[in-house]
Amino acid sequence: MLQCVIEASVMSAVGGIIGVLLAVAVTVTVGKLTSVPTSIPLFAIMMSLGVSTLVGLFFGVYPARKAAKLDPIEALRFEV
Repeated sequence: MLQCVIEASVMSAVGGIIGVLLAVAVTVTVGKLTSVPTSIPLFAIMMSLGVSTLVGLFFGVYPARKAAKLDPIEALRFEV
């Protein structure tokens, strides 16, 4: 279970960081190419990283918990 928690949190945090970097790149590009004033609040970055991590944890841990409760023999027989 600990492995699933670590894997889900790391993967979702990395995905969140990639998303934030892309959003910052788009914001900076739009700010330089147009006369529209742009800003990137730190609060928005922290919230987006937090939400992506929480969503990744939920959708990573929930199926793992459900699968951990199954008997391995029954789980394998069910999938075949």
